[in-house]
Amino acid sequence: MRRSKLETYIDILNVLAQKRPLKLTHIMYKANVNCSQLSEDLNFLIKQNLVQEIKLEKSRVVFAITPHGITVLKYFHQPTQVLPITEETSKPLPTQKTLT
Repeated sequence: MRRSKLETYIDILNVLAQKRPLKLTHIMYKANVNCSQLSEDLNFLIKQNLVQEIKLEKSRVVFAITPHGITVLKYFHQPTQVLPITEETSKPLPTQKTLT
């Protein structure tokens, strides 16, 4: 099943929150996103001040989550802790009986 943009953003933020800062390729493998899509997503997250780009020596670039990104990530984890979402079973839905 395909992930939504929001789910992809959350996965990227989760990766950066666990192990920071990371190179593009490490984020790509850990978040399971292809390189071109990851570049677009990181640009969006940088514009939203959720991720920062850090330039190191010899034109090496790494990415890290910002404090604002950590705050946003916490808000997305709260509903899943309060209301755990489980996979829907293939049980048929109950049918309503019509009154006659």
